[in-house]
Amino acid sequence: MEKKKGAASAVTAVISLLIPVLFAVVLIIPVTREGFKTLSAGHPYIMGFIKFGLLATVGEVFACRIRNRAWVLPPYVGWRALIWGVIGVAITFMMKAYSFGVAGMMESGLLPSGGEGFLTSLLKAFYTAAVMNLTFGPTFMATHKCSDKYLDLRASGVSKPGLKGVVTAVDWHGFVSFTLFKTIPLFWIPAHTLTFLLPAEYQVIAAAALSIALGVIMSLRK
Repeated sequence: MEKKKGAASAVTAVISLLIPVLFAVVLIIPVTREGFKTLSAGHPYIMGFIKFGLLATVGEVFACRIRNRAWVLPPYVGWRALIWGVIGVAITFMMKAYSFGVAGMMESGLLPSGGEGFLTSLLKAFYTAAVMNLTFGPTFMATHKCSDKYLDLRASGVSKPGLKGVVTAVDWHGFVSFTLFKTIPLFWIPAHTLTFLLPAEYQVIAAAALSIALGVIMSLRK
């Protein structure tokens, strides 16, 4: 039994470390990078699903590694990957919607543009990150918090948690005080400002990679 656990732990570690390394290699090699850019531009929602489904799930595995001091998979990891993939599709859509919306408002004079050059690009990135995280962000985070809690309750033996059971079990005080009031202004808005300065084809993968960092941050907090 111990040998099987050790083997499973080793496989989990290898796969979890290999996935971000493979993404990095694809982006480093010119030929594969061009292919990645073409796929991202031609199939944004499919690629958004893949990027978040893989990278964000790896972030959850890293979080489990920190909390448990061992390489273990979170419960219902397949469902978690599927949920992250769907989130990736939604975020791909929202990043474009907010980016184009902010650009239009700046062009029409409804938001200060700061003139020409890098300052304009920086302001556009900041506006987009701030508006997205202050409006869509809390809704997305609360929904994902509930889906996570549902899977956690199922893993703990509750066969049918139900909506009331899930909502009651969520630590909403911690969600508001830490996730909303701290991670949004101190992490997500600055991080997404940098993300929106990147070329469009890299923005979704950068957002997915940030979920790995957040998973580590939240695990260290716990």
